[in-house]
Amino acid sequence: MQTIHQCTLPDLALSASYGKSGAYADCYYIDLAHEITLSDYVYAFYTTPLFRIERFLLRWLARRPSTEHDAEQLALNQTRQFAIWDVEQRNARQILLRDATRRTRSWLMVEALNTQQHHTTRLYFGSVVVPKSRAADGSASFGFVFHLLSGFHHIYSKALLRAAQTRLSRLRKDVEA
Repeated sequence: MQTIHQCTLPDLALSASYGKSGAYADCYYIDLAHEITLSDYVYAFYTTPLFRIERFLLRWLARRPSTEHDAEQLALNQTRQFAIWDVEQRNARQILLRDATRRTRSWLMVEALNTQQHHTTRLYFGSVVVPKSRAADGSASFGFVFHLLSGFHHIYSKALLRAAQTRLSRLRKDVEA
């Protein structure tokens, strides 16, 4: 089983400017031994069984329902909204989604690491949390809840990326069958 790594944001990441401005920004990646498009990754990510739980909670708690079809529309760049998020930026390799409060963002990116003998894709996933406030000295304050949930967030981020990797592998096997 491939390892999930935590790393600094690549400079070209759509979320990099937030990290440079003092927001919390994290980055995880996993390498898969085949080619993955951004559309395939976005669809797989937002339709995993784990993310379906989050979608269910968002439907009831935030009154923002989303479906598999909505995830497909997002993946195919045919909508700019999905559940509580809207697309802040997108290009051929990455997407940055902003939540309705404008305090958090989710970022996904694919990077081809192909050699002559191997087709590998690096899947990135990261989150951004904009500070709740700033002190007179410029230091960021994220609030009690942010610090309370930071350990869970780390585990959940890795679980989401693992779930996407598993879903992509299953979708690939279905296509090949």
